[in-house]
Amino acid sequence: MPLTGSLKTLLLRGLLAGVIAGLLAATVGHFVGEPHVDAAIALEEAMAASEAAADGHAHGDAGHSHGDAAGHSHGDDAAVSRTGQKFGQFLALGLYGLALGAIFGAVAHYARRFTSLSGPALGLLLGVGGWAAVAAVPFFKYPANPPAVGDPDTINDRTLLWVAVVLLGIAAVGAGLYVFKVLAGQLSTVRLIGGVLAFVAVTAVGYVLLPGVDEVPADFPPSLLWQFRVSSLAVSATLWAALGLGFAALTDIAGRTRTPEPAVA
Repeated sequence: MPLTGSLKTLLLRGLLAGVIAGLLAATVGHFVGEPHVDAAIALEEAMAASEAAADGHAHGDAGHSHGDAAGHSHGDDAAVSRTGQKFGQFLALGLYGLALGAIFGAVAHYARRFTSLSGPALGLLLGVGGWAAVAAVPFFKYPANPPAVGDPDTINDRTLLWVAVVLLGIAAVGAGLYVFKVLAGQLSTVRLIGGVLAFVAVTAVGYVLLPGVDEVPADFPPSLLWQFRVSSLAVSATLWAALGLGFAALTDIAGRTRTPEPAVA
C-alpha cells in the first residue's frame, strides 16, 4: 500500500529509525574503525617524535620541540581523551542519525506524491538513493583519510570540494530517477539500465570536472590506509542501510496496525 501518514508521523518515524541507525553505525565504527584510528594516531605520534628528535639533534639544546606540544594531541593528554572520543562517536552519530532521519521522513513525505511504490519499498529506495548520493559518490572521489593524512592549510578547500561532490551525488541520483520515470512504458530492464547509465554519466562528468586531492604521504602504510577507508565505508553503509530498513519496517508495522482484521464467517 502507498505510504500514508501525516508529515509529523513520517518525521517521528524517521527520527526513530535515524537514532537506531546512528547507534548501529557507531557500534560498527567502534569495533571496526577505531583500531585503525588508533594505529594511525600511533603512527602520527611516532612521526612527530622522530621529527622532534631530528630537529633537536640538528639544533642542540637551543632547538625547538615539534612534538605533540606543538602539533596534534590524540592521547590521554588531549583535551578529550581517546576513551572519550571513542564513546563520543555514539553521541555524535546518534545525533547525526536523528538529523538524517528527520530529513529522510520529510523527503519521504514529498516523494510519495510522485510514485506508486508501497511505503516499505519507498523507504528502501530512499535508503539506497541516499547512500549513493551522500556516501558512495563522495567516497569514491574523495575517500576518507585517517589521522596523520591531510594538510591543515587545505581543510577549507577540501570541505568545499566535499560539499560539491555531495551535490554531484544528489544530481546523479536525480538524473537516474528522472530517466527511469521518462522511460515509463518501456521494459523494466530498459528503464533500469537507462537510469543507471544516467547516474553513471553524471557522476563521471562530475569526477572529471572536480579536481583531485591526494595528500597521502608516500611513506604511509597502504594497508592501514585501505583498512581505514573500508571501515569508513562500512560505517556509512550501516547507517544508510539501517535507516532505510528501519523506516521501511516501521512503515510496514504501522500499516499492519491500521489494517482491520477480516471478519470470520
